[in-house]
Amino acid sequence: MDLIDELKYRGLIKDFSNEDEVRELLKSKQTIYCGFDPSAASLHLGNFVAISMLMRLQKAGHRVIAVLGGITGMIGDPSGKKSERKLLDVQQVSANVASIKKQLERFIITTDDNGLIISNQDWLANMTMIEFLRDYGKYFSINYMLNKEIVASRLDSGISYTEFSYSIIQAIDFLTLYRNENCAIQIGGSDQWGNLTSGLELIRKQVGENAKVGCFTIPLLLDSNGKKFGKSEEGALYLDEKLCSPYRLYQYFINVGDADAERYLKIFSFKSLEEIAELIKSHRENLGARIAQKALAKEVVTMIHGAKKAQEAEEMSLALFSNDFSALSKDNILELFGSFMVEHAASSKLEDLLIDIHAASSKREAREFINGNSIAINGKKITDVNYIVDFSSTMHDEYVLLKRGKKNYYLVRFTK
Repeated sequence: MDLIDELKYRGLIKDFSNEDEVRELLKSKQTIYCGFDPSAASLHLGNFVAISMLMRLQKAGHRVIAVLGGITGMIGDPSGKKSERKLLDVQQVSANVASIKKQLERFIITTDDNGLIISNQDWLANMTMIEFLRDYGKYFSINYMLNKEIVASRLDSGISYTEFSYSIIQAIDFLTLYRNENCAIQIGGSDQWGNLTSGLELIRKQVGENAKVGCFTIPLLLDSNGKKFGKSEEGALYLDEKLCSPYRLYQYFINVGDADAERYLKIFSFKSLEEIAELIKSHRENLGARIAQKALAKEVVTMIHGAKKAQEAEEMSLALFSNDFSALSKDNILELFGSFMVEHAASSKLEDLLIDIHAASSKREAREFINGNSIAINGKKITDVNYIVDFSSTMHDEYVLLKRGKKNYYLVRFTK
């Protein structure tokens, strides 16, 4: 199976400018680029699909370029937007570009001229308005632009000239990389189709119809319920662990449905197709074990945050399942239960502690919980109504994890 066939099997390609031409190009080493929008300080899980595509192309022997929108980020891509986004200032865009560049450096190899991470600020920052209009704008008719889905979809609600010009500016990126870096292929999300084909249009009009260039898109990923991929109740799943912890990312994949788990394995995993098929077979034979979800979660978190963080996330998940919290670090405990934390003076009778932290409304109810085998301290069931909770009960000399029933947690921080 060649590269294109494998990418299609994995569900990673939606549209080609011309499939036969792209296949022919990829028979030899090519330079391929993808753009990243610096509208935030961190990329998110949806962006990682494009990053992993560059990783696959690089692994297959091609040279890849990640282009940061240092200039286009100050305009705002209208693709997929119902209204114009709030424009960012130069300082914010520059800070976002620097932050995202560091993230990309973890995934894209830039040694031996196999990869490059650059900002389009390098060639767009000093362009004059006259240069833009005379050297580039004249190649795009109004009718051509109006036929772009990214423009047509906004005509009723309104689109500014700023956003209207975005596609042309991105086309300049492709032309510049074609000339300066011998870049022949551009990739992007399926919502970028209009921008990608504008690049082909500009190259062929300036260089000639015989220019050997092409593009293909990555499909917009939705889960089995039609929900946009990578979104959770807490918001986007960012690659920055300060914005989205490895554990939260791990939990996202652990909790996806069986059909999504199988599909996401093909999309994200760098395992061979044979290994994935074997995983899926084992998964289907024992659905309750969530084999696909566990393999997927561990591999994705390992790729993004490293093996140590993936192991911690796995241990945290196992601790919740097994009620054994003895191996968790202080940070792990706070991440899991910090939102349930209450402070309390050390040394207290268990029934009084239950009342003080509002786990019981009265001594009678507290005793019922204890006698009914409903109370656990640090994962251990307590049935003694005279049990004293003090510093000897703490984890890390500070915390007591009290659980009432199956789902009610209270992290008690003892104060001296």
